[in-house]
Amino acid sequence: MNAAVRAPAVAGTFYPESAAELSSLVDRLLEAARREVPRRSACPKAIVAPHAGYVFSGAGAARAFTLLEPFANSIERVVVIGPAHRVRVQGLVEPEAAKLATPLGDVEVDVDAIARAKGIGKSALAHAKEHSIEVELPFVQKVAPNAKVIPLAVGRTPADEAAAVLESLWGGPETVFVISSDLSHYLPYDVGRARDTETAAKIVALDATLDGEEACGAMGLNGFLRVAKDKGLRAELVDLRSSGDVPEGQGRGGVVGYGAFAFTS
Repeated sequence: MNAAVRAPAVAGTFYPESAAELSSLVDRLLEAARREVPRRSACPKAIVAPHAGYVFSGAGAARAFTLLEPFANSIERVVVIGPAHRVRVQGLVEPEAAKLATPLGDVEVDVDAIARAKGIGKSALAHAKEHSIEVELPFVQKVAPNAKVIPLAVGRTPADEAAAVLESLWGGPETVFVISSDLSHYLPYDVGRARDTETAAKIVALDATLDGEEACGAMGLNGFLRVAKDKGLRAELVDLRSSGDVPEGQGRGGVVGYGAFAFTS
C-alpha cells in the first residue's frame, strides 16, 4: 500500500493554516447553516459543494455539508470528485497516497475501495496543487469524522465513462458522494446570477449536458448526474450565491457563482 501523505496545498490561502482557526471557522459556518437549512429525514446520497476560498463560498458549502451531519455514524466512505484545474489528465485519477493532510489532521484514503473500482487512473501530480478536493476535506472531517475518502480529480472524460467509474463506487448508505464544482466564472453579477439559475435548473433536472462555462466541475458532475438519473435520485437546490455577495468580492463586475445541491433517493 502506498504510504504517501498528500500535503495541503492551499492552507493559508483558501482557508486558515492554523488548526485552531480552521476548526473554529468551519464550526461557525456549520452552526450558521444548521439554522438556515432544515434537517432531512434521510442522508443524501450526494451533495454538490463549491470549492472557492471559504470567505466566498464557505457558507454555501456548509449548507450542503450540514445535511450529512446527522448521519455521521453511518457514513464510512466519502467519494470526493473535483476538477483537475492545473494538470491535464484523462478520466478520473486518484492521488497515489494513503492519507490526505489538512491542518485538522490526516484523512485516510480508502485504497482498498479504489483498487476494487474500475477505470480509476493514478496521478500524484494532478492532486499535488489541486484545491477542488482539498477545500472540501475540513468539512468532511467535521461532519463525517470516521469516514475514509476516495479523492478523484477529473480531467476530460465523457459522461458515460465518468458514470461507469462512479457506479463502481456506489455502494450502499455507508457511501456518500461530494461533487466539488463552482458555477459561472467572471461574468457581471446579474448576468452570472441568471446563468447560474439556469444551470441550477439543469442540475435539479439531472440534465447531464453541462459544459465548462456553466460549471468548472462539469465533467465529474455530468457523470454523477447520469448515474443519479439511472438510480432514480431526486435533486434539490440548497444554496445559490456568488463572490459578488460578500464585501471581499471586490465589486460585481466579474463574479464566480457557487451552488449547493443535495441528492436523495
